[in-house]
Amino acid sequence: MALSFKFGTVGSPTGTPKKPGGSVGAIEFSKSIGLDTLELGWVQSVRVTEATCALIKSASETHGVALSVHAPYFINLNADADEWHKSRKRLMDAAHYGFLAGATDIIFHPGSYFGNDPVEVLKKAIPRLEGCVKELEKNGDKVTLRPETMGKSAMLGSFEDAIAMSKAMDMVLPCLDFAHLHARPGDGTMNTYDEWSRLLEKYGKELGAKALKKLHIHLSGIEYGAKGEKNHLALADADLDLKALFKALNDFECGGRILCESPIMEEDALNMKKAWMKVSTQR
Repeated sequence: MALSFKFGTVGSPTGTPKKPGGSVGAIEFSKSIGLDTLELGWVQSVRVTEATCALIKSASETHGVALSVHAPYFINLNADADEWHKSRKRLMDAAHYGFLAGATDIIFHPGSYFGNDPVEVLKKAIPRLEGCVKELEKNGDKVTLRPETMGKSAMLGSFEDAIAMSKAMDMVLPCLDFAHLHARPGDGTMNTYDEWSRLLEKYGKELGAKALKKLHIHLSGIEYGAKGEKNHLALADADLDLKALFKALNDFECGGRILCESPIMEEDALNMKKAWMKVSTQR
């Protein structure tokens, strides 16, 4: 039975061999261990040639591994004018070269509130993102930009922020990081079947039932304090209730991709896949 979710890692799995190495090696290795999606970790900068992109795309098609890109960390939709110029280039490069490499989704961190009211920050962030989308459309770079839900309350990237950006324009949908959503309040909430169900219900209501079939999820265990996220953890070392989350995803007939960000990347990605296989047979 085909699963409604594909599973993989954010960045190359730790067991990727030195040869052929790189993204091509990561694609081949992922497939060989039973993973069928991969998020290319271009998190420091986008340093890739068109020729390399062609090789990555070819490997992805040969092995049937769906690709996304994690854009550089240093993107901020709320940056000052000078810094925004650099931020924008990072996002556009990730999207353009990602598209050439066969990636369908470009994940990025939306930035910081800098202590300002989230509503006011969105008034600046949304038009900037719209400008990016218009340029990508003009260039024929057919990708979905995905603002990630962030794990600290000071960061632009609450669930509501990601929904607002996605509703405002085409080609934008959230990247739901459930570990971040659990850590963000800082008090251990957002960890029950009812809480996840309310969130998924709202997601479907705001973005349409179809959007629930193409979720892009980041997942791991997480350590957090009063201000939110501290570190990513292995699932077994954390309090995230994976069973409750997967039950909710199953009951809302969700699908898409689940990318693991645990320190034991592919091991936990395969643990997630096993857990999902168990849950999804109960639909």
